[in-house]
Amino acid sequence: MSAVDRRLLQYASASRRYVAVAASIAVGSAALVVVSAFAISELVVGPFQHHASLAELRGPLIVLALAVTARAGLAWGAQVAAHRASADVKSQLRRGLLAQVVRLGPAWLAGRPTGDLAVRATYGTDAIDGYFARYLPALAAAAVVPVIVVGTVLSQDLVAGLIILGTLPLIPFFAVLIGRGTERATRRQWRTLVVLGGHFLDVVRGLPTLLLFGRADAQGDSIRRRADEHRRATMRTLRVAFLSSAALEFVGTISVALVAVSVGLRLLDGSLDLRTGLVVLILAPEAYWPIREAGAQFHASAEGVAAAESTFAVLQTPVPRPAGGVRVDVARATIRVEGVSVRYDDRPSVACPDLTVRPGEYVGVAGPSGCGKTTLLWLLLGFLTPATGRVVIDGPHGRIELADADPEHWRAQLAWVPQDPWLAPASIADNVRLGRPDAEPAAVTEALRLAHATEFVDALPDGAATLLGENGAGLSAGQRQRIAVARAFLRDAPLVLLDEATAHLDARSEAAVADAVRALARDRTVIAVAHRPALLDGSARLVHFGAAQAAV
Repeated sequence: MSAVDRRLLQYASASRRYVAVAASIAVGSAALVVVSAFAISELVVGPFQHHASLAELRGPLIVLALAVTARAGLAWGAQVAAHRASADVKSQLRRGLLAQVVRLGPAWLAGRPTGDLAVRATYGTDAIDGYFARYLPALAAAAVVPVIVVGTVLSQDLVAGLIILGTLPLIPFFAVLIGRGTERATRRQWRTLVVLGGHFLDVVRGLPTLLLFGRADAQGDSIRRRADEHRRATMRTLRVAFLSSAALEFVGTISVALVAVSVGLRLLDGSLDLRTGLVVLILAPEAYWPIREAGAQFHASAEGVAAAESTFAVLQTPVPRPAGGVRVDVARATIRVEGVSVRYDDRPSVACPDLTVRPGEYVGVAGPSGCGKTTLLWLLLGFLTPATGRVVIDGPHGRIELADADPEHWRAQLAWVPQDPWLAPASIADNVRLGRPDAEPAAVTEALRLAHATEFVDALPDGAATLLGENGAGLSAGQRQRIAVARAFLRDAPLVLLDEATAHLDARSEAAVADAVRALARDRTVIAVAHRPALLDGSARLVHFGAAQAAV
């Protein structure tokens, strides 16, 4: 990895500002180090060689006090800037990660472990704190301070300056050698953490099933093994980090000792005056310290960047379709599916039969599981891109492919009821309003009535204001399905897509919702995928898909 990860500069503008701030603070600190060295030398040489009084030393004392105070202020400012930059970068990365996942769509997300994505968005960005708070300030100082300090030493004592120039490259040389081991250890630690996080999330989600089949204890043992692997990987990383600090300290100490021996010998034979010798001895450690500190803090950089690498991998994933495009009037559009097949990452390709849906038509789609019914709906939602064939939209705008339509404008004209609807941890009314946030309470009530959800909503203590738990916790599967149907009614979109919309409903509720869908289809286009006959019997045209091709 490079000294500064360019991906942070690319995806987080706050990091670019902070690099400039850190470099400016490093220049100021280096100048203050030089001023302090000359002030201290004056305070030592004056009394011992020239018998200067306290009044005569007032100037150097004031300069030293001001330099120390200024250095403390710069150190405080560097920490404040580091933590603010870190917070801004983490916020930008999380927003960028969420926006990219939305652009990539549910089809991409379905093939990725949810726990992996959760770890990326939390620990993967939190680990950047060490990169900004410790490593980047040390790196900025390592780039600036040695140049200023060595230049000053050369102007005062050529021999000492040449010794520093000759030994200074040893520290980055050993830092690079040790840093490679640190990077490898940190990557192993991150991989074990991702596996542990994903496994733990899967176990929590499947806990009822695991308890039912008596496998909960076995999964507990598995989590303990994963946690122990992460502990060992963490300890290996810390061991390498501590050894790297010790090695760099040793190299730096030996280098400073060479300068000190040279200065001491020349002070004894009188070829070097005390004031110059003191300046060189004070400045010599300051030349090595920033590079030694940058090398020691490299493990903070490795941990932060290794944790963020998976986030960068998502951000760099090509989006299947570009934003923007032709704005389509769905209400007057004829939809044609022509020779389409979809290729999944780890499953066989799924072919969708040719299909034409005219404006205002109610089309039922039937067929065995895995024949491509849900794939058809995901194509129309824009979540999948055909590997072969095309989805064509005919209308007043002309004949265009769906891939060329504006996805945001297209989806704004769709209502969708999935087989497994998602509900937010909010009120029932807010969940119904998800597709139309400005809807009046009366419209929400009417949508609930059409979905035959009022019979259980009115029985709740707070009615439609009742707060739900995560993913609709507190409601049965059928009740959640009716909330999703009410959401589609309230959406009032010209194209309604239903994927087993009456799943989990009893026969009476299913018949009532089917009647409501038929009423909805009087002035809009409806495509209903179902196995049960209630929705299919009400359609104007029934399309049968062929044999199963893949589990979709």
